[in-house]
Amino acid sequence: MTGLFPDRQRRRAVWALALPIMGGMMSQNILNLVDVAMVGHLGDAALAASGIGGFANYLCIAFIIGLSAGVQALAARRLGEGRETETAVPLNGGLVLSVLLGLPLCVALYFATPWAFQWLTEDPEVASLGTPYLQVRLLAMVAVGMNFSFRGYWSAVHMTGIYLRTLVIMHAVNIFLNWVLIFGKLGAPELGVTGAGLATTLSLYLGTGLYFWFAWRHARGHGFLERVPARDTLLQQFRLSLPSSLQQLFFAGGLVALVWIVGRIGTAEVAAVNVLMTFHITAILPAFGVALACTTLVGNALGRGDEDDAARWGWDCAALTFAYGVVLSVALVVFAEPILAFFLKNPDTRELAYWPMVLWALMIGFDCAGMVLMNGLIGAGDTRRVMWISVLAQWAFFLPAAWVVGPVMGFGLLGVWIVNGIYRGAQAVVLAWQWAARRWAGIEI
Repeated sequence: MTGLFPDRQRRRAVWALALPIMGGMMSQNILNLVDVAMVGHLGDAALAASGIGGFANYLCIAFIIGLSAGVQALAARRLGEGRETETAVPLNGGLVLSVLLGLPLCVALYFATPWAFQWLTEDPEVASLGTPYLQVRLLAMVAVGMNFSFRGYWSAVHMTGIYLRTLVIMHAVNIFLNWVLIFGKLGAPELGVTGAGLATTLSLYLGTGLYFWFAWRHARGHGFLERVPARDTLLQQFRLSLPSSLQQLFFAGGLVALVWIVGRIGTAEVAAVNVLMTFHITAILPAFGVALACTTLVGNALGRGDEDDAARWGWDCAALTFAYGVVLSVALVVFAEPILAFFLKNPDTRELAYWPMVLWALMIGFDCAGMVLMNGLIGAGDTRRVMWISVLAQWAFFLPAAWVVGPVMGFGLLGVWIVNGIYRGAQAVVLAWQWAARRWAGIEI
């Protein structure tokens, strides 16, 4: 079957890769909710400190997260080429780059945190609680780089179940350590917000240890820790990963800029955006799992030299997520009011969020499909094109237009979200056009 929707065999191949990734991400969401619940017992200042610190931490680690793109694209290509004894060599490179990049970033950002936090909040109590929290989170910089490199590898070699098992263990330990370190249980010191950050950092290093153990069991015959990539190979991997790292950094910075723009409209609008963005991230988790599967399947096909199959995997995965988005959009339009009522108790704030949520729901199918094709291009090694599309769409169009339409022209949150819908839809169209053009097919990695 070569129609618009993938046949059963291809759907099963996608879900085999995507479902464990979805499970791991759902585990992360549960952890986030538990974190908020535990820290919430310490008061509003503690909750604000952990919230601001967590968001700042994401901005700080965004660059190193991009290392996973190079590992996954290279390992998937080697598997497709039949060079199975070399599939873990890109993983070795990712681990080396995690240390070379992560250590200096960790040191620089750790000492910059007290200065930077004063720009994030004007409340001295929040700053005093949030500064050590962010510092202890930043100590996990190397672990974050390594863990994302492992995620890229396990996805590339069709072993995402290891990723799921590791995350579940990490998150269970994190929740336990939260209880111990935040509240001073089992004889431990009562560290409050800092304890929450320390629990996360310790669980991340535990996850790194588990990943090394699993890799020692399953990847020794595929080059794991047998040799460090040659200097030229390491530079090639860095060049391949760099655009994805920059894309992640600019995207995270764009979220900060968006919140700042909405803050110029009003406090209620910021509360509404917080709910809209949180719900958005949760709703697209299935599509993100399929997107990572697409990265692997495209890379495998190109490794076999089958350009047509690679192109078809992109369209198949996009079709699956578009169908998911259409179903989800219907549900969101029908149940928008009760969903918002669950998160927003102020009826005026709910009214502000209602039409933006409906508009976003109508675009979610295009948004999900675009995200999949973006990851397909990454799987083909076309990371530079992806970076330029993402950065220009967000920073050259969306953010300036949101500023003009929202605070300047006075169209409020609804105006900003109309621009957001145009931005996400147009980006999806551009990505589909680039995928159809197949300029990615001749890239050698």
